[in-house]
Amino acid sequence: MIHQPPAGARDLLPLEVVQKAWINDTLQQVFGQWGYQRIVTSTIERLDTLKAGGAIEDETVIQLHNNSGGQLGLRPELTASVARAAVTRMTDTSYPQRLCYRANVFRNPPSGHHGRQSEFYQAGVELLFSGGTLADAEILLLVANCLEKLQIPNGYIILGDAGLTRSLLSPFSQELRHEVRHCLATLDFVKLENLSYPNEELKNRAILLFNLRGKPEDVLSKVVDLTLDETGKHCLNNLKSLIELVNYSAEQTLPLTLDLSLIQTFDYYTGIIFKVIGQTNHQLQTLGQGGRYDQLLGVYHPQRKSAPGIGFSLNVGALHRCLLSTNILPQKPPLIDYLVVAKSPQDQIEAFKYAQKLRNDNNLVRVTIDLENRNEEEIKKYAQENGIKTIVWIEKGKEPIIN
Repeated sequence: MIHQPPAGARDLLPLEVVQKAWINDTLQQVFGQWGYQRIVTSTIERLDTLKAGGAIEDETVIQLHNNSGGQLGLRPELTASVARAAVTRMTDTSYPQRLCYRANVFRNPPSGHHGRQSEFYQAGVELLFSGGTLADAEILLLVANCLEKLQIPNGYIILGDAGLTRSLLSPFSQELRHEVRHCLATLDFVKLENLSYPNEELKNRAILLFNLRGKPEDVLSKVVDLTLDETGKHCLNNLKSLIELVNYSAEQTLPLTLDLSLIQTFDYYTGIIFKVIGQTNHQLQTLGQGGRYDQLLGVYHPQRKSAPGIGFSLNVGALHRCLLSTNILPQKPPLIDYLVVAKSPQDQIEAFKYAQKLRNDNNLVRVTIDLENRNEEEIKKYAQENGIKTIVWIEKGKEPIIN
């Protein structure tokens, strides 16, 4: 029998670990430069905590058997956990709170997709207790900075606004609105076009909504001509101000596409919503996503006090796939600097001592001991095959021989 990881899980071998660590380290460095502090939350959460925000469905969560009662699950994302920790454990922290993370998350694959990946690695930030255009701009500029530092080829951001899109959907009846919303979220134009509309005007509005994507200035010029309620007008003005702010603040043109059909099937986000897109083998893929969620913190607050929040998560695996075709990632695990070889069994203690001296003298060097009692020719061949820079021969009572 060949033992394999369970369906949906996989092993990461040394080179992949090094490459993904480079991605993670780069992101954490950027987060730190922007003033974000790392938080580590529990891998296991109560099921009601994970579902409280309204964005997680039962079938998504990998649930755990719990002898003490209560339903537990592995976290399928980090925002709920960070929000819970912020309002219950960090009440004496000054606002706003800038928190970042790097962690694994777990999700049941959709029905009929047995074996699809169920463990993912994410890095992201949450900017809590701060609302408004400035906070939104900080998050978008931070995302752009991450793409720049990672040197993601052809990376860009698709930006929408959940509040504005809700306003654009308001003329539809509740039942029809739900159907149109689902078609927008799943990009199902055929179904959208064939829904039962009471009149041609609403059908045209739905089709227009589906196509409200492109250069920000082009999309905004179309929305201006539409009938909006007061909430929609407010959202539109905020969106205009945000786009203007980030474009003037960025060191280079922000890679931004405006898409007002960008929406989720659930009401998790309350303001801007965005996806981070990259290319792998000439195919577009989602590298991350985020948005504003001004109702979530109140769900976890002991007194149900509402507070604004916004954040994003990046999929480390997707970023890795996007960079594999470039020469940006490390191409091999770190090389061994020294191989210390005992000339005879009697010299082994001295070999261990000398190896430790090398490590103490420079904590950045990588030093290993030969454990196989190989002859000189075999040692040199082994060193060459494994990219070992220096061999040190140890013989008691003599100076080490370095070559």
